[in-house]
Amino acid sequence: MSEPTYHTLEEIQLRKEKLQSDIQQENDQIGILWRTLFAPQKASSKGELAANLLANSITAIDGFLLVRKLIKTYGFLFNRKKKKK
Repeated sequence: MSEPTYHTLEEIQLRKEKLQSDIQQENDQIGILWRTLFAPQKASSKGELAANLLANSITAIDGFLLVRKLIKTYGFLFNRKKKKK
């Protein structure tokens, strides 16, 4: 794939505006997908309510364990000193 050649500042400005427009559209799409990913879902039955509760609990525990592991591994970045034994 060859790089396009530009001969005037206007061509560069048009390309820049097109790229900014494309980036903004993709950013909007990512934002929509991100919001739908984390939007709370209505449970229509007790089974779905239990499944949602279990999934949320597992996500919270997983997040907690990840943060704990990161702090244990990279605690020096957070000015946490290791306990002396």
